[in-house]
Amino acid sequence: MNNRLVRNGFMYIVLAVAILVVLFVMFNPSPREQNVPISTLLAEVQAAADRGSRPQIRLGGTRVSASVDGRTINSVVDDNFDIGRELAGRGINVGGEQVTVEFDEPSNAPTIISILTSVLPLLVFIGLLIFLMRQAQGSNSQALSFGRSRARMVTANRPKVTFKHVQGVDEAKQELAEVVEFLKYPEKFTKIGAEIPKGVLLVGPPGTGKTYLSKAVAGEAGVPFFSISGSEFVEMFVGVGASRVRDLFEKAKQSAPSLVFVDEIDAVGRQRGAGLGGSHDEREQTLNQILVEMDGFESEQTVIVLAATNRPDVLDPALLRPGRFDRRVTLDLPDIRGREAILRVHAREKPLDPDVDLETVGKQTPGFSGADLKNLLNEAAILAARRNRSVLSMFEIEEAIDRLIAGPQRKSRVMSAQEKRVTAFHEIGHALVAHMLKRSDPVYKVTILPRGQMGGYTRLQPPEDRHLYTKSFFEDMLAMIMGGHAAEVLVFGEMSTGPSNDIQQATETARRMVTQFGMSPKLGPRAFGRREELVFLGRDIAEQRNYSERVAEEIDNEVSHFIDDAHRRAMDILSRHHDLLDKLSERLIEVETLDAEEFTLLIDQHQGRAPITPPDLPEPMPEADPMDGESAEAPDVQLPPNPKPRPAEGAV
Repeated sequence: MNNRLVRNGFMYIVLAVAILVVLFVMFNPSPREQNVPISTLLAEVQAAADRGSRPQIRLGGTRVSASVDGRTINSVVDDNFDIGRELAGRGINVGGEQVTVEFDEPSNAPTIISILTSVLPLLVFIGLLIFLMRQAQGSNSQALSFGRSRARMVTANRPKVTFKHVQGVDEAKQELAEVVEFLKYPEKFTKIGAEIPKGVLLVGPPGTGKTYLSKAVAGEAGVPFFSISGSEFVEMFVGVGASRVRDLFEKAKQSAPSLVFVDEIDAVGRQRGAGLGGSHDEREQTLNQILVEMDGFESEQTVIVLAATNRPDVLDPALLRPGRFDRRVTLDLPDIRGREAILRVHAREKPLDPDVDLETVGKQTPGFSGADLKNLLNEAAILAARRNRSVLSMFEIEEAIDRLIAGPQRKSRVMSAQEKRVTAFHEIGHALVAHMLKRSDPVYKVTILPRGQMGGYTRLQPPEDRHLYTKSFFEDMLAMIMGGHAAEVLVFGEMSTGPSNDIQQATETARRMVTQFGMSPKLGPRAFGRREELVFLGRDIAEQRNYSERVAEEIDNEVSHFIDDAHRRAMDILSRHHDLLDKLSERLIEVETLDAEEFTLLIDQHQGRAPITPPDLPEPMPEADPMDGESAEAPDVQLPPNPKPRPAEGAV
């Protein structure tokens, strides 16, 4: 592309210079010599000869030039002109000393000016014609290549990504390692009758590493790798997508054994017959061509198609049948060990402080995808650079976790004393109810520092990754969610707009318990309503009611029962521990942030399970914030020095 631009620019410059030369020659010719009649020239020569100045005459063809007293006089004569006879007729002796006559050989060679004047315009015209023909040929070739595939071929000179760079998806790596082995040693499988898998579909939430894993397959296989996005097949012109599919698979067959990777295949592989015409017809033609090409491989050609999507439910069934995409590899969110391994991969090029424990960071980030973890370390590096630090410490990493969960801290927001007090009691209501319930996650941090859209938040720490949820867990979670609302009603006698998000979250959780999880004792283990996607409305979800109005009323009653019971439990816990609620809230107003260590210690002191001043513990130094240079106030109680951060997650 750059070479073509340079070449065209050079041709434009050459044409411009040639045109300027032609215009200069044609409209600004060199000044011509002025000619006089031959009689005038001879009269001047005679007068000069009479004075004895001995003029000089030069005759060349039809051109006569005389030099008289330092002046040059020019004249033009015909071919029959005889200079000797004319001078003798005027009484001038040519052979004497009165005048000198010289004869020049006539020259028929054209001058440079005449050559430029006659030839250069023709050359410029021919060059312009050739240039226009080349441009027309280029446009024609672009039009002819419109239906060619735009797949990018991964070459050997690119940085390689291998399986060792991909962590947290061990099962997916094992499945794809077999594909790589088949590409390298196909005879190992064919000699026992195993057929090549036609396609492998990578399925998983966004950020789990589907595209990154495909790059690792390309790096491990060492075969030609063609990469293209599903949206690059479809154009507004009919037939272009199908043509590009044919061209892509033709290139892959010529380079066999090879790999073809189609990213976001749902852009072209959605279920047929769900559109409203128009561009959807072109998309369906492209999908039909993909189906034909995948099922039309010759047996001796080793071509495997990798495709990635996070919406397998919208793909056409013909695309998912055996013979097309024979394997489906699921990439889920990483577990604790996977998160730690991913963090170690992305931390290789970042200087870490010795106090950084990536295992602890992995425990604090349940629900984070691989892309989230990479972004986490990047945010921590940005914070460290902003503070002019050369290494990443746990302070920056935990701050980055807070930024990703709740948003950046809003230090410019000014809160009145009453708003700060209401927020403190609200957050302590969440934390205290969670602490008193058996099946709730432990409290990790409580803060009233505003972040993002939150005036304050409470982070909980799940002790382990949880994939199975019980009814009692949901009931305790509902009580914890309603703890902020209950604390405001108990302390201030009225409610504010602060718990609005809590109420919405509790209502959605309770409705799912009734309609999806079958946890209602009255309605029993039944699912109510069927959710389906309206394809022609994009991502809109419509719920089809498959129950009567009477059942709908019972569902509403059960939802209200779960929420009312959770609110009652939260109110009962806070009423029985009203003094502790006041103490924790006042402490939170004072220091603005309570970590798990101080929060638990304050509760134990209040309940008489811990001494107010533990023996042999040095008084901690106040922690300074490197951003603003202000130091936090020392806590009322003495804490162990450098407490190890505990795992945390979940914000309320």
